[in-house]
Formats: sequence, C-alpha cells, structure tokens
Amino acid sequence: MATLKLDEFLPYRLSIASNRVSSVVATAYQSLFGLKIAEWRLIAVIAEGDGMTQQALGLATRMDKVTVSRAAIALVDRGLVARQPNAQDQRSHLLSLTAAGRALYNNVAPKALELEAQVFSGFSAKELTAFRTLLDRLEASAAEMDPE
Repeated sequence: MATLKLDEFLPYRLSIASNRVSSVVATAYQSLFGLKIAEWRLIAVIAEGDGMTQQALGLATRMDKVTVSRAAIALVDRGLVARQPNAQDQRSHLLSLTAAGRALYNNVAPKALELEAQVFSGFSAKELTAFRTLLDRLEASAAEMDPE
C-alpha cells in the first residue's frame, strides 16, 4: 500500500506555493493600495471585460459567491466599481470600473507585473514557458474532473 507523504503530495505542494505567492501579493496590495486579493481580482477581471455580472466574475476568478459579493460591495462603497442594471437579466447587475477604479487599476497593474517578475526572477524564459504550459495542462485536467 502506498504511503501518503504530505511534502511529496503535489496538490498540497501546489497549494502551499500558491499560498506563499498570494501572501506576498496580498501584503503588497493591502499596504500600497488598501485592496484585498479578492477586490484586486475583481478589478483586474472587470478591467479586461467591462460590464460583468457577479456570477461571471465568480466563474472568471474561481471565487465563491460570498467572496465575490463582499468584494463587489467593498469596491462599490469605495467608488471604484459601479453597478448598472442588466438589460438582459433584471435579477442581476453589471459591474464596471469607475474613473477612480480605472485609475487605481492603472496604478496597481504595473506593481502586479513587478511582483510577478520578482517571484519568478530565478527562472529562465524557457522555464517560464514550460511552467505556463504545465499550468494550462493541470487546469485542463482538473477541469475535466470538476463537477461544476
């Protein structure tokens, strides 16, 4: 019978690595911009596809409904995101960046890219390409097993 050794269990290792990188990013976003990770994710996704429902944002970010809702409320309260009625579905709203939200995105995005560069500074271009390819394959494999 095979023995599970947590430090060799790839899903665990992936989670630990993800948590460490997220912690670095979260600390920077909070201290520099007063944003939580969920709030930044919504801003970034909305910036790429303006006018999105909370359901679409949840799918795009893989965050649960409650997390998306709380982040959206916080961003609306800060004047970074606006809610407009959804003409195609009266039960939902479309979220879009306000001018202040767009300005914040334009300030945060370069910092995000800088943090990414720092985290991966010890990797060659070839290793990064291979890593991205492996992540794509991993996500596709997990998606096939995901009941959602």
